[in-house]
Amino acid sequence: MPVSNTPLLDDVSFPADLRKLKPAQLRQFADELRTEVIDTVSTTGGHLGAGLGVVELTTAIHYVFNTPEDRLIWDVGHQCYPHKIITGRRDRIRTLRQGGGLSGFTKRSESEYDPFGAAHSSTSISAALGFAIANKLNDKPGRGIAVIGDGAMSAGMAYEAMNNAEAAGNRLVVILNDNDMSIAPPVGGLSAYLARIVSSREFLGVRQLARRIASKLPKALYDAARKTDEYARGMTMGGTLFEELGFYYVGPIDGHNLDHLIPILENVRDAAEGPCLIHVVTEKGKGYKFAEEADDKYHGVAKFDVISGKQDKGPGGGPPAYQNVFGETLAKLADSDPRICAITAAMPSGTGVDKFAKAHPDKAFDVGIAEQHGVTFAAGLAAQGMRPFCAIYSTFLQRAYDQVVHDVAIQNLPVRFAIDRAGLVGADGSTHAGSFDITYLATLPNMVVMAAADEAELAHMTYTAALHDSGPIAFRYPRGNGTGVPIPDKLEQLEIGKGRIIKQGTKVAILSLGARLEEAKKAAERLEARGLSTTVADLRFAKPLDEALIRKLLTTHEVAVTVEEAAVGGLGAHVLTYASDNGLTDAGLKIRTMRLPDIFQDHDKPELQYAEAGLDADGIVDTVLKALRHNSASVEDAGARA
Repeated sequence: MPVSNTPLLDDVSFPADLRKLKPAQLRQFADELRTEVIDTVSTTGGHLGAGLGVVELTTAIHYVFNTPEDRLIWDVGHQCYPHKIITGRRDRIRTLRQGGGLSGFTKRSESEYDPFGAAHSSTSISAALGFAIANKLNDKPGRGIAVIGDGAMSAGMAYEAMNNAEAAGNRLVVILNDNDMSIAPPVGGLSAYLARIVSSREFLGVRQLARRIASKLPKALYDAARKTDEYARGMTMGGTLFEELGFYYVGPIDGHNLDHLIPILENVRDAAEGPCLIHVVTEKGKGYKFAEEADDKYHGVAKFDVISGKQDKGPGGGPPAYQNVFGETLAKLADSDPRICAITAAMPSGTGVDKFAKAHPDKAFDVGIAEQHGVTFAAGLAAQGMRPFCAIYSTFLQRAYDQVVHDVAIQNLPVRFAIDRAGLVGADGSTHAGSFDITYLATLPNMVVMAAADEAELAHMTYTAALHDSGPIAFRYPRGNGTGVPIPDKLEQLEIGKGRIIKQGTKVAILSLGARLEEAKKAAERLEARGLSTTVADLRFAKPLDEALIRKLLTTHEVAVTVEEAAVGGLGAHVLTYASDNGLTDAGLKIRTMRLPDIFQDHDKPELQYAEAGLDADGIVDTVLKALRHNSASVEDAGARA
């Protein structure tokens, strides 16, 4: 029998098992847990750095608090892998982010130890407060425990929650995980404030003095002084901001020192005061050299070799990533247009704004995890004559919808929305899917909505948006690499609301919007092989529609199919409304709309997700053939019944 490298972890299936260990065993347990996380992510890929940073904290929380009765809520959820391993899911942990496997985030349907689903930032304190107050109102035991990062504290929602937290009393515990970074380096005053507390000369001086004095005390008093050391930090330097919001502040404390964490968490657990905020300082990527040394701390990694740290990123070369096409195009445009500037919300590399920032550092603004502010900030810039590009993932722009409506659209301000991660996104699943932006943007008066079919179109659309000063404009593009088409040196200003014909036919018309165009072309080839002459149109615009082109296609073809990487209410709905308003279906046109299904699709490889959604070439062909068969069958049936 081989000797296990994780003997303590092997005996812990649930937190109740963890609580049977002696405090002296927890260091070894944490080391084993860290090894398991590294080994797991090396085979699955995923978010590594955040999980490594909270191994000790995860261990301490589950050891001290009575989870799941005490509701533990991880903000965002990037750091939840150690939590999943010790809450009954170790046997499935290597299915992480794989089709049919464990989610990369907390998920209510997965475990009672995941009381609240998360993947977006800054929701944890509000949710934990809800759990705490519900238990208080029903006179039930149980706390709400929120673990939130310093980057997430830049979102106003976190302060809104803390401002209302006092009523929860000692039932609410907020653990501020200060790892000095979100995905990008943190921005804003709070992060600087926290960093100053930890690193200030005054603080360190007081602490060293206290240590020197304590070292000369009798052992019993010295031990007591050592235990109060971390409390002294808060007393000498502050927590004032949080105390003004009604919190009992403890910290800052070393989040990797279990000898400090355990007694402090026990004291907080047993305290009559509250709500409590524990300021814990951790290091993202802790315990794995390659993560510690990386700029992004191995935030999100592909599969990798544990020994060398080398990531398996697949074959090199190939088409550029869409976000880089956007960032590089915008940087070139800004060379000759001083009014262009770019805004991102804590995702500079994910949106391509890092490329722009390198070329134009004074015109790139990372507002942190603050999408609402980012949109209204862009509106102010636009109102003052600038040409702002607000580059935000589709799923995160949802958080600023009120600002899009109230501060941009109603005022008809020329804010340019560069919407990344449009459509399905693979391993991140439903929480990060860009499913709804066409629907929620195209419904707004004054808004122009474009969707790029390839990287060349994205470059043209970036240029078109830069020159569009008459109102707001948005262009969407998917995650990942382009199709390989060359990007022209001379960019084209697209005519607003005008599509293009890719292939001309006579019987079937495929009206494509966005990156399903390649699948539409494949479908057309297969339909042609069946003797069905097929037109493929790239509409380019969901709003305004190319009404002349749509009218022509709907009145000259027997079957018309719209195809989009978006939820119901998008292009298909607008085409149907136009057709209905103008009587274009009265003559018996067979029209079908293809879109994402009315479900939140689980994580999987993107190509499998689209196949499941029926939005691949097979799905398009099947939709056309069913439309033809259905209608002919209906005629036959009607004749038989007469």
